[in-house]
Amino acid sequence: MFRPVPMMQLSVVILERDERVVLRDLGQRGMVQLRHTRAGSDTAPLDPPDRGRELARCEHLLTRIEELRRTLEIPGSAEEPAELPQMTLDQIEESLRIKEERAGDLFKRRQFLLRRSGDLTAVWEQMSSYRGLEIPLDPIGQFSFLHFAIGNLPEENLEKLQETVGDDVVLIPLPKQKRRQPVIALTSRRGRLTLENALQQAGFDHEALPVVKGATVDAFSEETYREQDQVAGELKQLNEERKELAAEAMRPLAEMEKLVTMERRLLEAEQNFPRTEAAVLLTGWIPAGDAPALEDRLREITGGRCAIEATPPENLPMDPIPILLRHPRLLRPFEMLVSAYGLPEYQELEPTVFVAISYVLMFGMMFGDAGHGAVLATGGLIALLSGRTAKTRDVGLLLLLGGLSSGGFGVVYGSYFGITQAKKYAFWHDPLEGNPIGLMYASIGIGIVMISLGLILNIINRFRRGDVSGGFLDKFGIVGALFYWGVLALVAKYAAIQSWGLVNLAFILFLGLPITAWVLKEPITYALSCRAGHPTESGGLFAAITESLVGAFEAVLAYFANTISFVRLAAYAMSHAALLMAAFVMAAEVERFSIGGSLLRVLVIIFGNLVAIILEGIVASVQALRLEYYEFFGKFFSGSGQPFKPFRFTVEGQGAARQRSGF
Repeated sequence: MFRPVPMMQLSVVILERDERVVLRDLGQRGMVQLRHTRAGSDTAPLDPPDRGRELARCEHLLTRIEELRRTLEIPGSAEEPAELPQMTLDQIEESLRIKEERAGDLFKRRQFLLRRSGDLTAVWEQMSSYRGLEIPLDPIGQFSFLHFAIGNLPEENLEKLQETVGDDVVLIPLPKQKRRQPVIALTSRRGRLTLENALQQAGFDHEALPVVKGATVDAFSEETYREQDQVAGELKQLNEERKELAAEAMRPLAEMEKLVTMERRLLEAEQNFPRTEAAVLLTGWIPAGDAPALEDRLREITGGRCAIEATPPENLPMDPIPILLRHPRLLRPFEMLVSAYGLPEYQELEPTVFVAISYVLMFGMMFGDAGHGAVLATGGLIALLSGRTAKTRDVGLLLLLGGLSSGGFGVVYGSYFGITQAKKYAFWHDPLEGNPIGLMYASIGIGIVMISLGLILNIINRFRRGDVSGGFLDKFGIVGALFYWGVLALVAKYAAIQSWGLVNLAFILFLGLPITAWVLKEPITYALSCRAGHPTESGGLFAAITESLVGAFEAVLAYFANTISFVRLAAYAMSHAALLMAAFVMAAEVERFSIGGSLLRVLVIIFGNLVAIILEGIVASVQALRLEYYEFFGKFFSGSGQPFKPFRFTVEGQGAARQRSGF
């Protein structure tokens, strides 16, 4: 519970012919994080194979599958196929090619029909102003004695044009369109030059109607309408064909995608393992408790043709050990909070239990109201019981526990939705009443406990990692604890220490000794490095002394600032109470209204409580998390651990891996 799941490094020698069988089984079970191993005298003589070409082929196939989905408008597969057919990449490629050809034919036909529909619509709209006039669409050269000009001009120029052309030209104005005046101008062949000059001066834009021998605008419009209707019918039929093809291809595409994805994962895995001409060395990390069952399984699927060695990490050279956390259901929401900051290193103590206790306590202290706690607990219970995902249920459990803590502190404060009459039932009193110093002392007391716990955990972690000098001389090591607890003792019991005549000794022991140790830490480390012949960073002894002085000053400030920071617990508790009090003050004011005063009072109280629940709930949760991350984790928790990522065909988060405990 206080450390990550113990790990073992698994080394398995198998025949090359069994490699795919073993990897498929490992991928389905998701229990081993594969480890890249180089060829060498202590591993295997041949380098891991390069599968770059095969991986590129898989990526290309996956891209084609996705493009075909988009072409057929198939949504991404919501459910993975339960059973997969036996298909090679060549068979997948051939099956995909056939479907692409069918889809491509549909797509080309559809694109042609869409373009044709657009063209017909444009022609229909173009001739809309000229329908009913029986304008011929014959080529211009067919009219020996007449000249037509069809187009539009600015509406303010129409009257001037009529005056300019005189009686030799017939102007037929059509309905206006966006401040442009469509016009048909008709004159003799002899007068066409005069007409064109007048039109040019009037800002006339010619419009070219389709040229159809022997047809008129009305006849051609009728034909265009019929063709539009025909194209629309063909598009509808084509869409039905697309839907049928999409329904037919949905499952095969999902199966092909799954098979190609599995093949890609297998190829990626194969690039991790050195080999001989006939054998392969597989290495990886596995939870120690799962190793025996996996060994039995490997012997079963290989028919005993394997050699297995499971080695604890303590017997291995320094290597990043993956971190897997497994906690009881009650602690999983707080594991989520810890993981959001980072994961512990393998040798570090894991703080989820401490976070669970302190976070719930601090949240309840800042958000103390029995009514608000009941609302949160109810919402959390609903999410816990009806949540569809593990994350939703974890959040629900977190809300439930936070609501219960809030309700408990609400009983202590006598706060029930801020109702004044309920305060007489308080076990203590409202945070705004009486002397707030007591609440501040309680907040600082919680801070002292958490900081002290962080110091203890840091000292343990340092010694577990073999960092003896850090365990003693680090600002959060033994001398740091001596300084912090000594200063607290001086502040709390100065009179008693003075009466015993131990003030000077206490100052030397609790202040002088720790600060001196901090100042000498870096120079001592520098001197030992030089003596051992290890290369040192630039700057030399002067830089080491400067760094120590700055570090000592920073340590003193950090202890003071971190302890005072916990006063925010009392401050936000008072802020919560003040917000509720403000709501009731406003309610009393609106109650004086002659019309609807009582109703407004109730609405103001309800609204004020809603604001307090939402606003203060968010603030309290964030501030509690801040205290965990900065004031508590900052003392001992590195957060640099690497998560356990088992080899599997399906993409799952660490939560799924955490829940796997065996076969």
